[in-house]
Amino acid sequence: MEQQNMQFMQIAMKYLPEAKQLLDQTGIELSMEHLQPMMSLLTKVMADAYELGKQDALKENSQ
Repeated sequence: MEQQNMQFMQIAMKYLPEAKQLLDQTGIELSMEHLQPMMSLLTKVMADAYELGKQDALKENSQ
């Protein structure tokens, strides 16, 4: 699970500049102080999405 979280974090960091640009355009300031809780939340969302995809794949394989 730790390896998976690291991969999720790498994916999130890949899109961080785009997210920061969108937030800047709307006037929302993203500081390093706020970044960690947001990244934690994002990795939780990604883990849930991964598990959902995994369950779907297992259902398809068992049919």
